[in-house]
Amino acid sequence: MIKVLVVDDSAFMRKAISTMLEKDSEIRVVGTARDGEEGLEQVRRLEPDVITMDIEMPRMDGLTALRHIMMEMPRPVLMVSSLTTEGAQDTLKAMELGAVDYIPKQLSKVSLDIIKIEDDLIAKVKSVARRKVFRPAARPRTAPAPRPAAAPLAAGSRLAVRRDVVAIGVSTGGPPAVQSILTALPADFPAGILIAQHMPKAFTGPFAQRLDGVCKIRVKEAEDGEVFSPGTAYVAPGGRHMILEQRISRIDVRIVDEPADALYKPSANVLMNSVAKAVGRRGLGIILTGMGNDGKEGIAELKTKGGRALAQSDETCVVYGMPKAIVDAGLSDEIIDLDDMPRAIMENIYR
Repeated sequence: MIKVLVVDDSAFMRKAISTMLEKDSEIRVVGTARDGEEGLEQVRRLEPDVITMDIEMPRMDGLTALRHIMMEMPRPVLMVSSLTTEGAQDTLKAMELGAVDYIPKQLSKVSLDIIKIEDDLIAKVKSVARRKVFRPAARPRTAPAPRPAAAPLAAGSRLAVRRDVVAIGVSTGGPPAVQSILTALPADFPAGILIAQHMPKAFTGPFAQRLDGVCKIRVKEAEDGEVFSPGTAYVAPGGRHMILEQRISRIDVRIVDEPADALYKPSANVLMNSVAKAVGRRGLGIILTGMGNDGKEGIAELKTKGGRALAQSDETCVVYGMPKAIVDAGLSDEIIDLDDMPRAIMENIYR
């Protein structure tokens, strides 16, 4: 039985989240709290396996409560987040502090989507609770730091780059993992990076801006029709797909809506398939922490075209779902701990 504590100053949200979770026979809501201060008392008393935590609350807000939880009694925390720019920034900060994922607050009030929301919420709770030992997400650097992994590029050495397109598929636990990787890459990183992170539309812009402020390479939310360039990381906009298109003398980044029936938008499968088609063996696919198997089909296609694939290790994932799918299918060339991923990327773009 998975014990859950629900912390929210809204009586409606406490009831809605509790009702949805308790529809699953493996989950029991052991308590609720109206603010962070009461939530901390309940955590100490009830020792829940998972906590859902609102951000804006009286007396003690969710970020302050989260800091105390991670210092005193670390365990999986899902933030209840509003789909606004301010909500996105607070949620990204929460994930840096150790929260594993978030629940979109507005969606919980849309009765037509209630089944989809229930399934997603229950799946997240069960996935993070299954970890035998909860490991808070790796804390990203707050500022660019020197990394000795890559030697300075010699004149003409760009010709030696074998793989100049790096495509990353990631979901639950992704923002701190992506930040940990990108902050370790050198300013003269000779490949371009494409990131399909499962996120709502309101989150991807602030996510890209946050990364751009702490990385040596340029990071931006992708725009339709822009030219793909080395030394730049493109974050797919939430609610749409990002693909590559090979032109005669350049590669374009395209933002599209098809396939409309994809389970995730942006989809790692759609991204990886387009990389396989556009650049083939010049592509390096990376699958990081996340639920499900998005990316598996795309990685399979990339491999048939001569590309390479890396999977994040079980021990360093918040949820070992997406990487496990490509490992179990025999599609991963290497299984890499998160801290070692920047080194592995540098090695593989020359391999």
